[in-house]
Amino acid sequence: MKRLLSFILLALCLMDATAGDKFVRRSTDVLCLAPDATALCLAIAKHDNEGLKQLGLSTATCLAVNYGLELCIKKDRPDGTGHHAFPSTHTAVAANGTTFLWKRYGWQWGVPAAVVSSYVAWGRVHTDRHDWWDVLGGAAIGVGSAFIFTRPFMNDVDITVTPTALNDHTYGLTATLTF
Repeated sequence: MKRLLSFILLALCLMDATAGDKFVRRSTDVLCLAPDATALCLAIAKHDNEGLKQLGLSTATCLAVNYGLELCIKKDRPDGTGHHAFPSTHTAVAANGTTFLWKRYGWQWGVPAAVVSSYVAWGRVHTDRHDWWDVLGGAAIGVGSAFIFTRPFMNDVDITVTPTALNDHTYGLTATLTF
C-alpha cells in the first residue's frame, strides 16, 4: 500500500495542473476503488478466507444501503447533472475499504487508505458532484458497514495446552497463548 500511495502521489505531481477539475473527477472515479482493491489483494496474499468473506459482506451491505438511499432520496447534484447526490457512492466505497483495512490489518494499512479516501471525499465536493452532507452520509455508510462485519486478523496466534504435574497429588493443564 505504501508503494501504491507513493506511485499515486508521484502521478498526481506529474499531471498537468491545467487539467484541473477534470483530472480530480477522473482520479476520484478510479481511486475510490483503491482501498477495496488493496483489501482484496491483501486478503488473498495472506490466505485470509475469513477476511474475504467479511470484505464481501461489508461491501455488499455498503452498496445495498447506498443505492437504496439514492433511490429513496431524490437530491439534485450541485452541478445539476442528476438527482442521485445523496449519499456519495464513491465516498462510501472508499470508506468501506479503508475501515476494513484499518480494522482487519491495522493502522499501517489504514492510514494510507484514509489518505486516499479523504482525497476522494474532497474531490467529489471540489468538482461539485456532491456537497459535504452527501460525502459525510457516504462515509458513514462505508464505515458502518465495515464495522458491522470486520474483525481483527490474528495471523500468528499459537495456543499450546500442556499437562502439568506439580507434585504427587496436584495435576492440571497449562495453556500458553503466543501472539
